[in-house]
Amino acid sequence: MDRTACFWVDEELEGERLDAYLADQVEELSRSLLKSLIADGKVTVNGRIKKASYRVRGGEEIKVVIPAAQEVPILPQNLPLEIFYQDKDLAVINKAKGMVVHPAHGNWEGTMVNALLHHIKDLSGINGELRPGIVHRLDKDTSGVMVVAKNDAAHRELAEQTRTHTINREYIALVHGSFTENLGTIEAPIGRSKYDRKKMAVVAEGRPSTSEYKVLERFSRYTLLQIKLLTGRTHQIRVHFSYIQHPVVGDPLYGPSKRHLGLDSQALHAHLLGFKHPASGAYMEFRSPLPEYFQEVLTRLRQQASP
Repeated sequence: MDRTACFWVDEELEGERLDAYLADQVEELSRSLLKSLIADGKVTVNGRIKKASYRVRGGEEIKVVIPAAQEVPILPQNLPLEIFYQDKDLAVINKAKGMVVHPAHGNWEGTMVNALLHHIKDLSGINGELRPGIVHRLDKDTSGVMVVAKNDAAHRELAEQTRTHTINREYIALVHGSFTENLGTIEAPIGRSKYDRKKMAVVAEGRPSTSEYKVLERFSRYTLLQIKLLTGRTHQIRVHFSYIQHPVVGDPLYGPSKRHLGLDSQALHAHLLGFKHPASGAYMEFRSPLPEYFQEVLTRLRQQASP
């Protein structure tokens, strides 16, 4: 039996072609098959059939009728999952470094969604079978706090807060180089790289993107920052700080090829998440302590700096 996957477009992906957007969202299907589904009217945007070249907009609902032959069962797995908080509407998760958020081609097990299906039985289905309850994402090697929706009404409300940038998100990052100032703002538009589809970049036609930062601690060759996102573009922190020549330490995609401090992935942690509860409207805020590997790196740097 065919199944229907439903997606709500994040503002950070606004402006992408419909076929390109779906290629990222429905990774178990080939781009050519997705184009065929679009041409056959199996894809709708807010209930209307669109061409593959249509540019998606934030908040739009996209439905895809996926042929039964392509269905991949996503199974619950009893994986470690730290749940900070949950009620009938949502759950707040402390995602571990190295855990992929949702299944995709070649990676159907061991994800946060597999763990969620085991630990939480009532997840929103608004993002389809591959991404139940997922309101926003963190990169595989970015640790920290995330919110997950347990019903569609909560999902829509949290997605709207994400779209309008009313969710408070702060990160801790260790970056290369020194800063003379203690506070700063980066305003640079981000879009898909013209040279590598797997990468984002600062491009003139990109979406407006703003990151604020505060220096927490200085070392001889590195700086520890607290970063607040005023927009939520894909890889925003990693792209912005690479753009100003202060890439995140360990970043394999946007940083230097030479390994620093023994890190093979970015030293980036989502330490604070604040939002209005989708049902009560009450403001809620959650903090995640730095993971052990991050603390060990900082301890070594402090020891090197001490006389």
